[in-house]
Amino acid sequence: MKAVIANVSDNLLQERRRTGADRWDEIWNGVLHMPPAPNREHQRLEFQLESWLYNHWAQPQGNEVYHQINLASHGGWPNRDYRVPDLVLLTPDRSHIDHNEYFEGAPLVVIELRSPDDESYEKLKFYARLGVPEVWIIDRDTRAPELYALAGSDYTEQTPDAAGLLRSAATGITLQGLATNQIALWLTDDESTRGVIPE
Repeated sequence: MKAVIANVSDNLLQERRRTGADRWDEIWNGVLHMPPAPNREHQRLEFQLESWLYNHWAQPQGNEVYHQINLASHGGWPNRDYRVPDLVLLTPDRSHIDHNEYFEGAPLVVIELRSPDDESYEKLKFYARLGVPEVWIIDRDTRAPELYALAGSDYTEQTPDAAGLLRSAATGITLQGLATNQIALWLTDDESTRGVIPE
């Protein structure tokens, strides 16, 4: 169920801060969005995906992977315009966007784990406006991956090849949704890095 509250009271905002319920809150052009906390399966998928990315893509190449970072437009933090993607991939040439509490600008890749009725697709315009080269949307339940590549000012969804493989040009990672409700991923040039998530 979605609801719109015309004016959010200071008491409600203070209570959300006090209890930590605001952890996943986002502000979209000045409008507060309050998604629920991710469920156990979402958290498990996120943790295992982040672990694989850290061990095989980030650490060996001097890159970074972060979860639940406040990702803001220029001047958008903390009260105007930011989102909280599940994971972001950051290369050293983009480290200037890191302000510790928030990122201001485009990481290399944003990853959204899509739950039923969430706003993953609605966030694409924001990520395109920032100039994020790729967005991965992975279904929380089926683990089916979708890959969106920035083309001009909008995203183009990449089509899997005949074997069902998606290749990330930004990262050099291949993704494959499996019939077992798992996702396989590996460095495209190194089959030995293949991981299947969830384990």
